[in-house]
Amino acid sequence: MHSTIENQGTKPFTRRRGSLRWRVVDIVVAAVIGVAAGLIFWVWNLTYTPLSAPLEALLPGAQSLLYGVWLFAGVLGGLVIRKPGAALFTELVAATVSALVGTQWGPLTLVSGLVQGLGAELVFAIFLYANYRVYVAVLAGAGAGLAMGVNDSILWYAGTGADFKTIYIVCAVIGAALVAGLLSWVVVRALARTGALSRFAAGREVTARS
Repeated sequence: MHSTIENQGTKPFTRRRGSLRWRVVDIVVAAVIGVAAGLIFWVWNLTYTPLSAPLEALLPGAQSLLYGVWLFAGVLGGLVIRKPGAALFTELVAATVSALVGTQWGPLTLVSGLVQGLGAELVFAIFLYANYRVYVAVLAGAGAGLAMGVNDSILWYAGTGADFKTIYIVCAVIGAALVAGLLSWVVVRALARTGALSRFAAGREVTARS
């Protein structure tokens, strides 16, 4: 009797541990997300200045409100794949593609991808890769934004004052929470409704509620 109860108690843990293992389809889709995001990053690299310049002129540091575009890969990958390392993997792949295609920041693009991916990854890890509600997506975006803000302040704005850095980091968190976090959550739900994510828990969860 004791043995039966013990075995029953281990089943949820075994199922949970198995659900966190990467499948071939997870690797392929995460890579596709990363590559597609990297190409979007490259386009954004060429076009963001005219859009962010007015914000910078209005309030130096506020330009980072728009920089969440560079952060969505990690959050989107984490929401779709739902496995440890997914956010870091997709953001790093995106940064690698962006760097290979050509960016003005060179190899340091990979450093940014690593740091930003870790910022989102940490949030998913805090929720034990078991909660993917909208507020978790927003927090993951904010985590990536915080990581980006701190990293940029060290790498690119080391000589600026505390006021600029504070504004830059706060705006980075807000912008990333909305663009990388909330928007990625909306995109995942939209994709799930089309059936494109039927092989993933993210897709089955949305269709089951419909």
